[in-house]
Amino acid sequence: MRKVSLVLLGAFLGVGSSMVATQTRLLSGTSAVAASAETYRQLSLFGDVFEKVRTDYVEKPDEAKLIEAAVNGMLTSLDPHSSYMDSKSFRDMQVQTRGEFGGLGIEVTMEDGLIKVVTPIDDTPASKAGILSNDVITQIDEDQVQGLTLNQAVDKMRGPVNSPVKLKISRKESKDPIEVVLNRDVIKIKPVRSRAEGGDVGYIRLTQFNEQTFDGLRAAIDKLNTEIGADKLKGYVLDLRNNPGGLLDQAVMVSDAFLDRGEIVSTRGRNPDETQRFSAKSGDLTKGKPIVVLVNGGSASASEIVAGALQDHKRATVLGTRSFGKGSVQSIIPLGGSGALRLTTARYYTPSGRSIQAKGIEPDQEVLQEVPDELKGKDETKGEAGLKGHLKQKDVEERGGSSAYVPPDPAKDKQLTAAFDFLRGIQKGAANTPKAAVPN
Repeated sequence: MRKVSLVLLGAFLGVGSSMVATQTRLLSGTSAVAASAETYRQLSLFGDVFEKVRTDYVEKPDEAKLIEAAVNGMLTSLDPHSSYMDSKSFRDMQVQTRGEFGGLGIEVTMEDGLIKVVTPIDDTPASKAGILSNDVITQIDEDQVQGLTLNQAVDKMRGPVNSPVKLKISRKESKDPIEVVLNRDVIKIKPVRSRAEGGDVGYIRLTQFNEQTFDGLRAAIDKLNTEIGADKLKGYVLDLRNNPGGLLDQAVMVSDAFLDRGEIVSTRGRNPDETQRFSAKSGDLTKGKPIVVLVNGGSASASEIVAGALQDHKRATVLGTRSFGKGSVQSIIPLGGSGALRLTTARYYTPSGRSIQAKGIEPDQEVLQEVPDELKGKDETKGEAGLKGHLKQKDVEERGGSSAYVPPDPAKDKQLTAAFDFLRGIQKGAANTPKAAVPN
């Protein structure tokens, strides 16, 4: 998925050029003119239907919503990832990819219709006010939370920096509700979490690919290298499980952090001249240390770009279960009225030229988790192949989703344990040669 940035701007201009070229070709031949006439006839049909609905429907419809629904219907008929975003959805997408917003610094979830705090983020208004995990938010600025969706509750807590918000909180240890007034601050989503494991392995988890991801990864590598020591450090575990993806440029930079040279990914659009290739620059931040990449059925898009690049270069051992299989690139094209078009404009290919669309990345070493009985059958994702209207590949066997379960207790995480064992030489697996050439 791309964002409105210099990288995306180049893609956007490329899309514009191809559209102009298409129109020129349509005007150049008899068959093209006929095709154009048929298109205008269909548009006229749409106009007739719209007018009939507008004038004769049993209740007066909202005309703007009718148009928006028609546009979105056209886009969603293409594939599961193309859509129209209204101004609010576009702003939310920008917040997600930017990785910072005005808010309180609380990770929340919905449980039994209640908004429950998962955890307060360190050094934010929420943590400073003493909000704790498992607190239940019952009111936001005098408005009852009961009946709101999770997104509606989150929207109420976000807002301009330095603006106040009052929360009423229910806590098991307290008989009476707790009321706190907080001032919103700039909250930065931290997509990178890391820790030293056993004094000899660096563990790095990427939760998404936003604008903060590469900087967070670089800082984590520096911190772990200093904390453990280069002589003791046996390698790194890069955990991409249940990472849904994000920005293409961040996927390229994260891959580049572990490579000295070679292609990382290529994107190929409708026309051959739209092909783009992204290659690594000299300088491996880990200085050739062994890498294990963890993936599962929830690893998609940008996560698969990273896993595929490191796997093809034999720079890392990929371990876990088959990934989601989202092998397409979406361009975000701003439209009038502050909305935007999310349009699938290309497929991406790993360095060896393979597409993972509706197929996924197969791990070098499959490791299955022990799934609790109550979650068996519910732990697998549909995968791209299970999405209605997904892009097909010719002569390629599609593969469905795989398990996306990760135990909350690291001690019971068989995939993580296998990764640590591999780096410590307890298990044998795929080759992990830093500078092996990609096969042609």
